[in-house]
Amino acid sequence: MSNIFDIFKKIEAEKQRGALAPITHIIVGLGNPGDKYANTRHNAGFMMMDYISERCSTPVNRSKYHALVGECMIAGKRVLLMKPQTLMNASGEAVKEAMAFYKIPIENVIVLSDDVNLDVGRMRVRKSGSDGGQKGLRSIIERMGSDEFPRVRFGVGKKPHPDYDMADWVLGNLSAEDKRALSECFPTAFDGIGKIILGDLDGAMQICNAKK
Repeated sequence: MSNIFDIFKKIEAEKQRGALAPITHIIVGLGNPGDKYANTRHNAGFMMMDYISERCSTPVNRSKYHALVGECMIAGKRVLLMKPQTLMNASGEAVKEAMAFYKIPIENVIVLSDDVNLDVGRMRVRKSGSDGGQKGLRSIIERMGSDEFPRVRFGVGKKPHPDYDMADWVLGNLSAEDKRALSECFPTAFDGIGKIILGDLDGAMQICNAKK
């Protein structure tokens, strides 16, 4: 029977193997940098990235590629976590730089973003597609010349009136109730991301798109 020291040695060896493995995927949380944006609807991607950071005990705080970055193992793969520090509508600049450095194909970039077309507490996993009006996604598509990357979109609710300014809506703060509903999506989204990394996009859609 293994003693406690053998267990710690095994854990450390597994960490070292992970550290030596090549980065195969990039997970990008979209948002705007700065404390004044921290609780806004547009920062749902940053909020999900903070959940991943805490769950994987991996700080996302190194400044690189016009972003804050960290590395961790998810689903047995070494991934780069990114929070672009450009404004939202220039997010593609950071993503393109990191992709070029690690030679990551576009289909191995997973983007986390807000979605004003979904109710708070709902998610949508998609393999590819248009930006749907989300300017961070638009920037990535324009800079990479492709929309063939998976994304997990988090509902932040529709603006309350057709005449309501969209910028004011997405840059408005989430209520405590809405933030709680959004946060309740994160564990399921994390499981979905693991499935995407393993190539099971249908499985990710099944568990994420059905969540209410």
